[in-house]
Amino acid sequence: MLRAMPTEDLLALCALAHAPGLTVEELRVALEAAGSPSALTRLGSRDLSALGWRSGVVRGFTHRDPDAVESAARAVERLGLQVLSALDPRYPAQLLPLAGAPGLLFVRGDPAALAAPQLAVVGSRRPTALGRSTAREFACSLAHAGLGITSGLALGIDAASHEGALAARGITVAVCGTGLDLCYPPANAPLAERIVDAGGALVSEFLPGTLPLPHHFPQRNRIISGLALGVLVVEAAPQSGSLITARYAGDQGRPLLAIPGSIHSPLSRGCHQLLREGAALVERIDDIFAEIGFSPNYQMLMNLTTDGSPPSGDAPRLDNPAEILLDALGFEPTSADALIASTGLSSSSIASLLLALELEGRISCDATGRYVRNRDDDRARGPTTP
Repeated sequence: MLRAMPTEDLLALCALAHAPGLTVEELRVALEAAGSPSALTRLGSRDLSALGWRSGVVRGFTHRDPDAVESAARAVERLGLQVLSALDPRYPAQLLPLAGAPGLLFVRGDPAALAAPQLAVVGSRRPTALGRSTAREFACSLAHAGLGITSGLALGIDAASHEGALAARGITVAVCGTGLDLCYPPANAPLAERIVDAGGALVSEFLPGTLPLPHHFPQRNRIISGLALGVLVVEAAPQSGSLITARYAGDQGRPLLAIPGSIHSPLSRGCHQLLREGAALVERIDDIFAEIGFSPNYQMLMNLTTDGSPPSGDAPRLDNPAEILLDALGFEPTSADALIASTGLSSSSIASLLLALELEGRISCDATGRYVRNRDDDRARGPTTP
């Protein structure tokens, strides 16, 4: 049985995706002149050049293979992808004004996830155990506070960041350096499925069937930074690909943030380099909120279950975690590790709750990084949230 031919507009969009490096501005001008993607496919080289298209873009578009275009369109339909052009209202508004933003995006999952306020979290593919846990815990706490987490689906810090957002039942977006019919690295295919299932999105500027070529990954990094309110680098060697994302952030006017590390670790040197160049130093998640101008949802930070996730609508509420933490804290300085051991709360819950309680003025952090309950805190006082 013959399958139905893809629609004319979908074929036209897949044809446009064969124009390498086609930017938002080039596509927007051309679509406004032609009236529709399908009308644009009928323009010749001179017409496209007259609209301001660069020669390489014109050549790639006018020499496209019709069979390859149809194959790509069928793959889009088979995979349930959305194709967002520069004039599509679902195209992320934060990308539109950026020089070199891709004219087309392929999306698997919910395109609305691209419009959410996001923080990009990037770092080494071979992090230390501490770096991996730091990325996961920061991402979890940030997602609890209402930020989406954007990264590149790579091994290491990227994967840990996506995992942290998922643990908080938050939104996470993975920007891929391949077509969305592939997952690179293959080991992260289950993680990619979880991102989509949780209401997030996989996004790529590359047609289905595009292989993981080395130059695609630095290219996709401009989308990672462009989607986000800022970029946080957790661990990075001096020549790390994460520093490419950092450079894009600077070019795009996005705040750049870095977590310092041991002077003895090679994976701290990239972050320390960024800090010397003016990146904001991050020790706590409120450092991030201040730098990117984001107002967190403190109700969500306080309203966690004891496993570090938001309560579900159909499950009974557990004893309030904030009060459990205050009872364990007392009025003597106590480390976060000791609180984890004594309460059974997860490290991400402890981090989120300590931040919220400190901002409420109920606890303080001393110079050694230990926490103490404020003397004027009323032990009988209930939480600020139900």
